Amino acid sequence: MTSTILITGAGSGFGKGAAVELAGRGHRVVATTETAAQADALRAEHPELEAMKLDVTNPDDVAKVADIDPDVLINNAGLGVMAPLTNVPLDRLKAGFEVNVFGMVAMSQAAIPGMKAKGAGRIINMSSIAGALSGPMTAPYAMTKHAVEAFSGALRDELAPYGIDVTKINPGPYNTGFNDTMVNGIAAYIAPDDTPAAQAEEFIRAVILTDQLDPDEVVQTMADLAEAESTPMETFLPPGIMELIAEARG
Repeated sequence: MTSTILITGAGSGFGKGAAVELAGRGHRVVATTETAAQADALRAEHPELEAMKLDVTNPDDVAKVADIDPDVLINNAGLGVMAPLTNVPLDRLKAGFEVNVFGMVAMSQAAIPGMKAKGAGRIINMSSIAGALSGPMTAPYAMTKHAVEAFSGALRDELAPYGIDVTKINPGPYNTGFNDTMVNGIAAYIAPDDTPAAQAEEFIRAVILTDQLDPDEVVQTMADLAEAESTPMETFLPPGIMELIAEARG
């Protein structure tokens, strides 16, 4: 059965991969990007997609969702900010919440009325392994993903009586370029003489950027969840990652 699937943050990474995969499976895919230039580039590369500019922090853009009337909304847009909590600029901290949390809520609120009218729908929220973990330098990002955890769980319970399904995906370190940009940005917030912070940054760099995984595993999971008859509350990837982390912690 063909569905209308709206994906945010589809200019690269998981979002782009899932958009192409789902279009290949025969669905109508509205692939949205933060900027018009990104949408133009995506449309030129993949004319099978309905690429459009939709900034999840822009109310006028979010209002377009009602006209699209998606059967499935994949909240994939994200902003990665990592820095020491002692001096992370508050505007950067707020920016992460604007995209990762408030943008997700706004998009969901815009799509839900149409889903309720149909008595069916699905919302897939992209969380992260950072939604279950936090450590030095990671908190500005992890705080937003912890909020996504709370939002997704509550929304799933609230919308179930209306026939609307909500699920989330918690990826670990996959090689999309997102992690590299996020980790490489930490150094800008560390003073030259702050040795402990520099050591923490070096540790995080090794943990997150070493042997990153093939993102196709996440892309296929996103597509499968979009088509599934029903979904679990959460999907951690790669499988068993939480158990591996628990063992490493002792």
